[in-house]
Amino acid sequence: MPRNGSSPAESDLYPAVKAFLEAQGYSVKAEVRGCDVVATRGDEPPVIVELKLSFSLTLLLQGIDRLALTDRVYLAVSRPRGRRARRVSVHRRDVRDLCRRLGLGLMTVAPGRAAAGVEVIVDPVPYRPRRRVASLTRLLGEHARRAGDPNRGGITRMPIVTAYRQEALRCAMLIQRGGHASLKALRETGLVPNASRILQRDVYGWFRRLERATYGLTERARQDIGRFAASSALPDFGVGATMQY
Repeated sequence: MPRNGSSPAESDLYPAVKAFLEAQGYSVKAEVRGCDVVATRGDEPPVIVELKLSFSLTLLLQGIDRLALTDRVYLAVSRPRGRRARRVSVHRRDVRDLCRRLGLGLMTVAPGRAAAGVEVIVDPVPYRPRRRVASLTRLLGEHARRAGDPNRGGITRMPIVTAYRQEALRCAMLIQRGGHASLKALRETGLVPNASRILQRDVYGWFRRLERATYGLTERARQDIGRFAASSALPDFGVGATMQY
């Protein structure tokens, strides 16, 4: 714990880290030529540990700089407390993945608990990412099915126009033309091959069933069509798109 009840300092992490490494046979010394902790064991490459109270870009950059000295670099941060501890940055999967990609180790430290207060989250080992084949297939499939480029990179307040949303918009716009449309007529246009699934699922709350296999639009659909039209995100119908109502 911090001395005399004062606010914690990076130096409060050192005793636990030192004890943890010494228990594994390392000779440990602090503040060696700018490095917070340097540990050696026989002829092995040294272990360098950089201490910070919380995970930050500054700590990450320090760790990257130390990789020029050794491949065995750890970032050590104070262990988060309370019910939200596992949700803060140091325990997030993307933070762990980032450290792995960079070849950095990551540990948390509970000040005042000696060696038992150290938890190694990531070891600094060569990173060989496993390709996510299913995710890549979905990514390329969405890219191929999406007509044109209806979104602006970096948008945050407009819904993303996906290939599915484009087809749902075509469906809604075709219905809007005549006030209603049958499922058969929508299919025959060739513009909405998944019309049956889109109408039945009604993900966006756009469609209302008027009678068997015949649909109209909700007020929400009209509002959303207007909103996407204002942002020039409505899909094209192409040439000669007609429908028998």
